[in-house]
Amino acid sequence: MADDAEQAIREILAGETDVSIAEIGRRIDWRHSRTLLARKVREIRAECAVTAVAAARGLPGSATSFVGRRSELAELRRLLGRARLVTVTGPGGIGKTRIAVEAAASFRRAFPDGVRFVELASVRSADLLSQTVCDALALEGATAPGGSVEEALVAYLRDRRMLLVLDNCEHLVDGAAELVGRLLEQTVGLRVLVTSREILSVSGEHVLNLPPLPMTADGAGAPELFAQRAAAVYTDFALDDSNIDAVRRICERLDGLPLAIELACTRLAVLSVHDLADLLDRRMSLLTVTSRDLAPRHRSLQAAVDWSYELCSATERLFWQRAAVFAGGFDLQAAETVCNDEALPVDDVLDAVSALVAKSVIVSETVDGRTRFRMLETIRQYGWGRTPAAEQRRLHARLLDYCARLIIEVEVNWYGPDQLAKASVIEANRGNIRAALHWVMTDPAGKESSMVAARALGAARFLWACGVSIPEHRMWLTRALELDSVDVCTKGRILAVLALVQTLQGDRDAADYSILRARELSTGVDPVTEAFAQHTAGLREFFAGEFGPARDLLDAAGARYRALDAGPALLSTLQVHRGMLLSVTGDLDEAYATFGEVYDATDAVGERWFHAYATHGLGLVALLRGDPDRAAALATSALDRHRAFGDVLGTTLMTDLLGWALAARGDGRRAAVVLGAASALWGSVGRQLYGSERWNAMRSTAIDDARENCGTAVFDRAWERGRAMSAADLEAFLFDDSDRDQRESVAEPCGVRLSPREAEVADLVAAGCTNREIAERLVLSTRTVEGHVERVLRKLGAARRTEVASILGTA
Repeated sequence: MADDAEQAIREILAGETDVSIAEIGRRIDWRHSRTLLARKVREIRAECAVTAVAAARGLPGSATSFVGRRSELAELRRLLGRARLVTVTGPGGIGKTRIAVEAAASFRRAFPDGVRFVELASVRSADLLSQTVCDALALEGATAPGGSVEEALVAYLRDRRMLLVLDNCEHLVDGAAELVGRLLEQTVGLRVLVTSREILSVSGEHVLNLPPLPMTADGAGAPELFAQRAAAVYTDFALDDSNIDAVRRICERLDGLPLAIELACTRLAVLSVHDLADLLDRRMSLLTVTSRDLAPRHRSLQAAVDWSYELCSATERLFWQRAAVFAGGFDLQAAETVCNDEALPVDDVLDAVSALVAKSVIVSETVDGRTRFRMLETIRQYGWGRTPAAEQRRLHARLLDYCARLIIEVEVNWYGPDQLAKASVIEANRGNIRAALHWVMTDPAGKESSMVAARALGAARFLWACGVSIPEHRMWLTRALELDSVDVCTKGRILAVLALVQTLQGDRDAADYSILRARELSTGVDPVTEAFAQHTAGLREFFAGEFGPARDLLDAAGARYRALDAGPALLSTLQVHRGMLLSVTGDLDEAYATFGEVYDATDAVGERWFHAYATHGLGLVALLRGDPDRAAALATSALDRHRAFGDVLGTTLMTDLLGWALAARGDGRRAAVVLGAASALWGSVGRQLYGSERWNAMRSTAIDDARENCGTAVFDRAWERGRAMSAADLEAFLFDDSDRDQRESVAEPCGVRLSPREAEVADLVAAGCTNREIAERLVLSTRTVEGHVERVLRKLGAARRTEVASILGTA
């Protein structure tokens, strides 16, 4: 009965989160047990809390307050209420991104599946549009062999009520229009909010032309923004009769453009408001004469940016130009590495960064104790436009060198205490890596740069575990094979890594060819790569169900690794794969020893990634030995240790094991959620469970157990809830302590916590149903119901069934 009322309850809670249960009951005309209604409301509120957390995480923060634009926000709300696509347009610097973020934060309660913000300014190729959206959704580019990222994105969004914000689309307008058009055509509840200097011209598009901030008599609008930003420079500043006219002159000269006003305010450190107004008058008059080809608003912005540029020292200007090469922000080390030379020594870089932050040219952000810098896209484009073409090519090459070094450093440090730090650097620089690789693969970059990219990708065996999705990793490897002048040894390494990625995706036909070519090119030339290709061949045979040949290949590769002293990372990888094989072939003692060896060795050196996989392996052995409680604990521990990495493959594998263990121990509803999430997340890798028939059979058994345990109707709802989760949603479900108790159990009036299934059984016991009647009602075996009833009586402290009703307060 409560399930039938679920949609009505959700609609009420979407509009009023704090409405009382009694009021909800009145509105939906609830005539049944108040306990049932209260349980359902708590369950929905818990789900909404997880969604709200995920939504809040999906929006960029801001260091300054939002000023004005209330009428525009109201218009955006009206447009989004009647249209599925709204594009906010206007010139650079007018505040398109800022109002989109504010709208997404203000309207998020209207979207049960949350809001997601996708920044596209750093994306250089339309080929990466779908991939970037998947990354923002924590789908990591969900594809399966033969499918596309776009198809998986459509599948994920098809039935979701979500707001998707696509920011800065003007340089990819054709690709964005094609993607948005398909998403809207093949989804039902999706809304898309776009910011762009150019409209998409998609059917059904509604456009909000963002005007300049107004000049109001009471000082609101542009003067209010000026006052707030001026106070950040000059603490005692406030609008009053002595300065309001000068402030209005400044704002009018700058045409009410927020970015121009903010840049102008930085001058107040050395100028009075009146001096600023006079100087700006002269500059604008000059620009009007010399730049008649520019529209008035473009002249306003150019005046502000030109002035900021001219007031910079020669060193600051040079750094502004060079830092514009970064596509995804940068830290101090990146700036010193890419931007320095004789004209800009390393010692001057920090001073230049500090000065440009003070001038609002560069934005400083600190996340997890790390400081990174970025430019607004308008500012970045201005700096890049000031950079000569030859200098642009040199900067691209230096950015590629830097990114290649990051990739190689991850490989070198993949086994040890610095592993996570190096992986985090890759994830933070994903935009820069994309820009560098796109440049070398689309422009005539030259033989030297081609080799830099190829060697880095040939070394990048674990790039897919650092926030670069498996499909994207495969794309770059495939394109690298087409680069000119790549030597045989490097091509063999690229093919070997490509074979691993294809095998993990379950694309065994493609992997066959890559393994064959890798072994051909590396034989007698690169023995470690030859052994790695043999290792991957064993993994491929394992997933294909050829367990005998798989073991022979893996054992031979392991012997070669040891003889070649190939390093602990490759050997640990092989041991994890070998332990997985031994587990499914029933050699549990040897599997336990193999995983235990990796577990102990990694624990001794502070390594986390292999340690998580070894923990998962020990959990798998525990499950196969008939200990689902220990298996669930180990799977949860593995997930907890592993979640700091951007490795969706490992997350999915460990989630599946947790679902199997929960099902085996009788926690059917939670198992259904977790298994549903795992099923959806496997799409972000490729075929379900690597396409392994044996592992898919193990999952099928778990699904059957979970369905029998909680009933088909409950299972189906829980499964779909899990299917709708992104990786971020799943993490919140499993590890968000703020509402874990509500998700895992139901609080009864007596203070005892029952699982959702136990609570359901308790209500039926209280209603006087026999075990057989409960079994028929819930589509369970009578034996399963007997176990539930025993646990209910024990938890409630009831000696007889007849006491349950009075304890629950339903008598």
